[in-house]
Amino acid sequence: MDPTTDNAGNPDAARASLEALRAEIAKAVVGQDPAVTGLVVALLCRGHVLLEGVPGVAKTLLVRALASALELDTKRVQFTPDLMPSDVTGSLVYDTRTAEFSFQPGPVFTNLLLADEINRTPPKTQSSLLEAMEERQVTVDGTPRPLPDPFLVAATQNPVEYEGTYPLPEAQLDRFLLKLTIPLPSRQDEIDVLTRHASGFNPRDLRAAGVRPVAGPADLEAARSAVAKTSISPEITAYVVDICRATRESPSLTLGVSPRGATALLATSRAWAWLTGRDYVTPDDVKALALPTLRHRIQLRPEAEMEGVTADSVINAILAHVPVPR
Repeated sequence: MDPTTDNAGNPDAARASLEALRAEIAKAVVGQDPAVTGLVVALLCRGHVLLEGVPGVAKTLLVRALASALELDTKRVQFTPDLMPSDVTGSLVYDTRTAEFSFQPGPVFTNLLLADEINRTPPKTQSSLLEAMEERQVTVDGTPRPLPDPFLVAATQNPVEYEGTYPLPEAQLDRFLLKLTIPLPSRQDEIDVLTRHASGFNPRDLRAAGVRPVAGPADLEAARSAVAKTSISPEITAYVVDICRATRESPSLTLGVSPRGATALLATSRAWAWLTGRDYVTPDDVKALALPTLRHRIQLRPEAEMEGVTADSVINAILAHVPVPR
């Protein structure tokens, strides 16, 4: 079966195919359902994802498994302190045979770009992704060059307190639709991981692990059209605005959520509502996506950080106090 044709234009079949992603990715990655769901939501919203976790928790494997299960083209860039912007976007190369310059596309020209350890490279190279993420094009020598569709940047980063990391600028953080935290596995999940490796599992060979395409670009297009038709009541819109405005008034924060962040929360709530089988958004949908959508868009006061306050705890407190529409 070719998943890119059989479900074309069929929202129900597309939803079933996207739900099947969890089982397919679970063949390679143990116990990361929330991250898988977040990546699917980002694809539906045409957004980008920041994956944060300590080294060795399968961030890279997760993205590779997603690309295999979705039958998408994927490329990987290891961000290092000496990486240049042209190493990401591409550059003009002189051809001695024709005596002309020709454009050599960089790894950003793909469907799913894995930007590995993005915060280990200096801000200049980090910012080279800004145009690609926001405008979905790359401009080299004054010529704009469109990127493929779908296009998603899945950037991994180590926690900022790790040595040799550069905090991402606020402007770039705001371009990521979601920030997903990848926790250390539970004891049973870690036993399952070791058991798989002892049985011959090779994380570099996903085909041998049984990961097969269960969805494709046609499913994503059908799903995006269906998400756009998911209704949002005025009360839900006001609820999203009230949550975001409350972050701007929080005494624990120096920076609250911008209007772009409010738009992002509305979009991710809509996608989640459709994925769960509804054609309307509820307050629970907003609450479910508030943490991953907003946690990277706020900035804690230094004194609040010293007292152990976290971005998640601030958002949870706001969700507990903002009146929920009935």
